[in-house]
Amino acid sequence: MINATKVKICGITNQIDAKLAVDFGADAIGFVFAKSPRQVDVRIAKKIIATLPPFVSKIGVFVNETPLVIQKIYQECGLTAVQLHGEEIPGLCKLLTPIPLIKVLRPTRLSDIKILNAYSMCSAFLLDTFAKGKYGGTGKSFDWNIAIEVKKFKKPIILSGGLNSDNVQSAIKKVLPYAVDVSSGVEKKPGKKDPDKLRKFIKNAKYS
Repeated sequence: MINATKVKICGITNQIDAKLAVDFGADAIGFVFAKSPRQVDVRIAKKIIATLPPFVSKIGVFVNETPLVIQKIYQECGLTAVQLHGEEIPGLCKLLTPIPLIKVLRPTRLSDIKILNAYSMCSAFLLDTFAKGKYGGTGKSFDWNIAIEVKKFKKPIILSGGLNSDNVQSAIKKVLPYAVDVSSGVEKKPGKKDPDKLRKFIKNAKYS
């Protein structure tokens, strides 16, 4: 049965992977502009984005970056939203409005979600797995019960962290998120997607 869950494929670094993701049914493509094995150059991201269909969201991922740099890349690349994956404070988020913002939280316990009360200016919350010294792409999942509690904040929830074609249906059935986000779970290696894993993930996420 087809469900309404959106699918974001993150860590795209080349046009081939972007086209495959879109052809298989991805709703959003994520570009990492922070230091990472999946970091993409602004010029390359701009070229890839220019080839994407208008109804596919283009998300820029930043980690503890300045508002000026974020705004510049947002405008230059033609992004549709910005994902803040670091320790960005609410004041910085306010400076970035009216850009649609996705704030990332990497909770380890239920009490961690209280901080989200201060991020009402954000359009959505993305929940990822905490790993010391890493900001995503860990390939590990977290307690999905925490994600269920975050839904009380009345914002769209994007579930990430350790998702793959084998567990994405279980995650969707348990959490009922607005969207799921995957990077390492559909890769051959960091920055390069595996076509078969990509196809299976999107199919399983869309038909769960």
